[in-house]
Formats: sequence, structure tokens, C-alpha cells
Amino acid sequence: MTTNAAGLDSSAGEKYSRQTVSSPNLKHELRTPLNHIIGYCEMLIEQAEDDVGLSRFTPDLDHIHSAGKRLLNVIDDLCDRLGRNALTDTAVQHELRTPLNQVIGYAELLQEEAREINRDEFVADLEKVHHAGRNLLNLVVENFSRAEPDLGHTESSVTTFARERTAFKQLTKQSAVTSDQHASLLVVDDNELNRDMLKRRLERLGYTVTCAVNGVEALEKLEAEPFDLLLLDVLMPVMNGFEVLAHLKDDARQRDIPVIVLSASDQLEHAVNCIEMGASDYVMKPFNPVLLQARIGSCLERKRLRDQEHSYLRQIEEEKKRADELLRVILPHDVATELKNTKSVNPRRVEKVGILFCDVVGFTAYSEQHSPEKILEHLQTLVKAFEELCAQHGLEKIKTIGDAFMAAAGVLVPVENPALNCIRCGLEMAQAAERQSAQWQVRVGVNVGPVIAGVVGNRKYQYDIWGDAVNTAARMQAAGRQGAVCVNGETWKQVATCCSGYSLGLITVKGKGEQELFIVESLKA
Repeated sequence: MTTNAAGLDSSAGEKYSRQTVSSPNLKHELRTPLNHIIGYCEMLIEQAEDDVGLSRFTPDLDHIHSAGKRLLNVIDDLCDRLGRNALTDTAVQHELRTPLNQVIGYAELLQEEAREINRDEFVADLEKVHHAGRNLLNLVVENFSRAEPDLGHTESSVTTFARERTAFKQLTKQSAVTSDQHASLLVVDDNELNRDMLKRRLERLGYTVTCAVNGVEALEKLEAEPFDLLLLDVLMPVMNGFEVLAHLKDDARQRDIPVIVLSASDQLEHAVNCIEMGASDYVMKPFNPVLLQARIGSCLERKRLRDQEHSYLRQIEEEKKRADELLRVILPHDVATELKNTKSVNPRRVEKVGILFCDVVGFTAYSEQHSPEKILEHLQTLVKAFEELCAQHGLEKIKTIGDAFMAAAGVLVPVENPALNCIRCGLEMAQAAERQSAQWQVRVGVNVGPVIAGVVGNRKYQYDIWGDAVNTAARMQAAGRQGAVCVNGETWKQVATCCSGYSLGLITVKGKGEQELFIVESLKA
């Protein structure tokens, strides 16, 4: 087995090809910025304890100091184990990057808050803590990561950070007027300080933020309420980020929720796996706040556009449904379906159809004595009752012409005795008219014969029937008696055994000459 200068075997040396210093020198290089972090933080804590105006910063400074102490222990341990090749990528990323993320994150937050109260002298030392944190991050990436350093994360210049702060403030101002200002975000991280930092940063940007400590709790919260974006850690107990992504991908209700993975892992396969499993983006910790805000904004904008598209599609479906419903109100169901599918309706000849005409007696005189509103109200009530009776007796309403109502039996669906269906319906129409508040009387005429059925014209479609049998039914209505149904001799033969009535004798029918007509008064028991 061959070893490199750091004491690693050849495979480990390849894995950590950026390792160029021996363990003692590496420990010294790592501890130097760490000493700056701890030292300046202790001075800032003392200053905050002595100054009431700065006392609010003490809890967060304690977080930085605790993270620095943890980093010191981790660095000593990792460097001592380095020569024994006991180091793993996961150990570095989890044990170093998590507290380092807290140092950098809290330092950034405190600088923002200190600038807001014009404590520039406090800001200066916080910048040194932040500067040291970034230097330490740069060393960690260079020595323990297979990935190339992300310049957006590792630039350590205070001048660079000042430029970033200006950009971040501008983004913060802009976010106050963007459409995603009130977006609801769910932060999922098992580390309490990581959750606290991210929650506070996002709330400063105007977002509503909820936190979950692991994947199971995150899924429970997603079931309980809607969220616009999920910020997800990878390495967590109970249920890790990969398992959460897998669950979301399998859930049709939640698979469209955008997810940004925030992870200390710099392994390319982790990022690739997350994106393949449905994550919208992958951001390494410690993250650049300007970059994170831009990526959150981009995800929310994509979600907004996707939601808008879904909304438009729903509106189109609703409009299509309303149009279909309207078409089926205007036309019979089968005719409407044929018109939709073929853009036309083929005319049909039907040999045995019962045709019913019903007309209000004295409607002209009634109209002269009532307002248009009252007339329309009474007509609406009457026609609605007639439509219900047609449906009960197997008749298809054809049309209304003023106060006249026309329907047919057997034109679309065959019936055994179309004439009898029409007579039953006509007698009940006469009773229904008398029960209306207007107490109308009606005459009903029925005839049976062949008709042509179809739709003519390209505007204001209307299903209609034509033929001599239709004209004859209209003549029967005109010759009838109020409250009863009038039929000719041929129709009477088809219903005589079922109905009670009497003959009117020979009556001259327009276009037909003399015919014997019959009045049907009721149905036989």
C-alpha cells in the first residue's frame, strides 16, 4: 500500500487530492481563523453585557461562541485521526459544516441588525468573525472536499461581503413588493440553530416560515396545511431528505411543491440524486444569503407561473363544462354530443312520433292586464312545470313559441305508444296550469305520425321537427277544448281503450278537409 504526504493510502490520497499539508500544519491553519472567531466573539459578548443597547445580541453571540468551541473539538479530533484514514466525507460535512454554517449565518444576521441600530463599532468586530468563518470554510473545502470551492461561498474578502450586503439589502427591499412576499415556507432541519437562523433570515424578507425537526414532522405539516416552498436538509434522523423527496415524488398532491435542498454535503452524487428525485435546487451550507434569496425567488416564481397555468386550465375546463351544460340545455343530450363531435347534426326520419301542442287560452287578454315582469314570471313558472311533466312521461321538449309549448314522444328514444304518452302528459299539463297563481286554462292537441328531426342554421342552434304530422297536431290544439286534449280519429284508435272522451263530430281542419275529432277528458282507471 502506498501513502501520500498526509499519511493516507493511495485511494484516500486520490479521494482527498486537495490535501497538500501535513496534519500538524493543517491543524494550525484551521485553528488560526477559529481562534479569531472565538476571540472576537468573546470580546463582543463582553461588550454586549456592558451595553444595554447591545444586550439583545448576547443569545446569538453565545450561539456563535458555542459553535466555535464545537468546531475546535471537531478539528482537533479530525486532524488527529487523519493519519489513520478515519475521516469520511460525511463526517467532514456534518461535523465541520454544521457549526461553521451557524458561525457564518449568525454573524451575517447580527451585522444586519447592528447596522439597523447604527452600531458601526459592533459591526466591525462582527465582520472579523464573519471573515474568519469564511476563511475557515475555504480551508475546509480545500482540504476535505472532493468538490471545487464555490467562490460564491468561500470568498473571504470583507470588501466582497460588503458588496454582497448591499445586494442583499436591495433584494430585501425588492421582496417587499414582489408577489411572493407572503409565501409560506417550510424549513426542515434537525439542528435547532440552523432552523433558527434560516427562519429569522427568511422572516426578515417577508416570508411566513414554519419549521420541522425531521422528515416525518415535515410530511405531517405538509398534510395539515399548504406551503409554497420546502427548504430541506439531507442528513436528518428518523427520516432523511432523500426519503422525504421520494415520498413527495410518489404523492400526486404534493409532488409539485418546489424543494430547495440545503445541505453540508458537497458530494456531487448527493446533488444529482436530489435533483433527479424532484428537488428544484441544491444549495450547500454555509450558503450565500444573496444567492439563496435569488434561488428562493426563482422557485417561487416558477411555482407562481405553474399555479397560474393550472388555474387557467381549471378555468378552461370550467368554461368548457358550462358550455357543454348550456348546449345540453338548448339541445337534447344525444344531439348536443353529435354536434360537438361532428360539428353538425344529421337529419333523421322517424316514422312514429307523438307530437303535443299546448296553448294558453286567453293569453292576449291576460297580457293586456298585467305588467311584462308579472307575465314573464308566470310564464316561467308554467313552462318549468311543463318541462318537468315532459321528463316524467318520456317527452322531449322541442320549443316554446310565445305562450305555446311543443313537445314530442318517440323522436329520440322509442316508446311503445307515443300518443298515449302525449295524452297523459297533456292532461296533467291542463291540471298544472289551473294550479298556477295565474289560474290559466290550456288547450292541448296531440297527433301521431312520421317526422323529420334535426338542426338547421349555424347560429342559435335549435332542434326541431317537421312534417305534416306536426302541422296536424297544431290544428288539433286550435280545434280543442280548454282543460282537455284534442285528437283526430287515427290517434283516437290508438288510445281509445285507455281513455275516456267524446267525439266532436266532423270538423273542417285547415289543409285536411273534414275530419272526425275527439276530446280526451281523462284516462280510464
